[in-house]
Amino acid sequence: MQASAIVLAAGEGTRMRSSLSKVAHQILGVPMVRFVVDSVHAAGIARVVTVVGHHAEAVSAIVSDTEIAHQERRLGTGDAVSRAREAFAGVDGCVVVLAGDVPLIRAETIRTLVDAYESSETACVMLTARFADPDGYGRVVRGPLGRVAAIVEHRDLRPDQGWIDECNVGVYCFDVHELFDRVARLEPANTQGELYLTDVIGMLVADGLEVDAIETAEPEECLGVNTRVQLAHASRIMQRRINLSHMLSGVTMTDPDLAWVSPGVTLARDVVLEPMTFLVGDATVGEGAVIGPSTRIENGKVGSGATVERSVVCDAVIGDRATVGPNAYLRPGTVLAAGSKVGSFVEVKNSTIGEGSKVPHLSYVGDATIGHDTNVGAGSITCNYDGFEKHTTVIGDGAFIGSDTMLVAPVNVGDGAMTGAGSVISKDVPPGALGIERSEQRNIEGFVERREAHGPDERKA
Repeated sequence: MQASAIVLAAGEGTRMRSSLSKVAHQILGVPMVRFVVDSVHAAGIARVVTVVGHHAEAVSAIVSDTEIAHQERRLGTGDAVSRAREAFAGVDGCVVVLAGDVPLIRAETIRTLVDAYESSETACVMLTARFADPDGYGRVVRGPLGRVAAIVEHRDLRPDQGWIDECNVGVYCFDVHELFDRVARLEPANTQGELYLTDVIGMLVADGLEVDAIETAEPEECLGVNTRVQLAHASRIMQRRINLSHMLSGVTMTDPDLAWVSPGVTLARDVVLEPMTFLVGDATVGEGAVIGPSTRIENGKVGSGATVERSVVCDAVIGDRATVGPNAYLRPGTVLAAGSKVGSFVEVKNSTIGEGSKVPHLSYVGDATIGHDTNVGAGSITCNYDGFEKHTTVIGDGAFIGSDTMLVAPVNVGDGAMTGAGSVISKDVPPGALGIERSEQRNIEGFVERREAHGPDERKA
């Protein structure tokens, strides 16, 4: 049987106190609704319809790999599901319905829910959980045969039902026809005029159809996120879940609570993550690399045996055995070849630094190509911007750039060439040549003695 899914992501989330849609808030650099959709896909469900409303355009962009349905007015979960009805015209099978604010839901749990539905003869199988503090959750009342008899909201519990701790978490697998038939018949039972999906369960039971429930072994995966406090709690759970997986696969984290790794990051074995390390996006780190402490890497690639310390790396490629930092900044388009070095307080943008070459400290390299085994002295800058356009600098193999050299692009420094410290190089330097540009030094004898003789008052004058 082919399963589909509906993700409810139309809510505003007023308790977040934010201009963003609730489901757009991020956990480890990923919008929370993205976690839900990815888990659904990982469960083997290809067709997903996302119901959007508040900030619809922004949310639609996040889940662009799904079909989109619109809920113009937020009139409850039942109304939200009804907005997906047209997308399921002529579709048979089952449909999983879940909210976009349960980012911890596991693909295995969704798959188990679908399997339970497919092996039964029920109209719906719902997911439940038992929480240490069930306050606020609807409770699942089961009949003599263990089937679901009703869902009773927390405020409506009778005194003799207070012992029930099995909670409805809002994740269901319905027969698609039975679902939309009942949704079409929902009526508001509140002053807000909202339609509640939970009422569908009662309608199915009243019609003599069976509803079953399976309990998750990990209640925290069903936690919804409605406030910033809950967002931080969910982030911590996801962080520990991801870090545990990496450590069991051969990654060392000297303090797992101080390492933040996005779900799209790939870490090879024997990678070491030092404290205060952030790896986000689709970053890839090769075998034996050491990252941190106090480092952020966003996208890009770090080669095997490389070291990145106290640095920021964005969309850059770092070769095998290359070293970066401390306190370096690699911007998009940077490529460091094997064994190269970018040292302390160096910024590199849209440039290639060749194998074995070094930019040790206090330099800026932008829109440049540097060959292999070249040394760039401290304080050197590629002056790539003339106020209107960017220009390139090319430095050959085995070159030596003296400290405090200003390379005014466009300019080429040939293989084996050198520049004198403190030079402003605005013309090409041929291979093997020395490029030097300095004004003549002039020493004024006795200047200090004469200066002191005048005293502070005359010096001010």
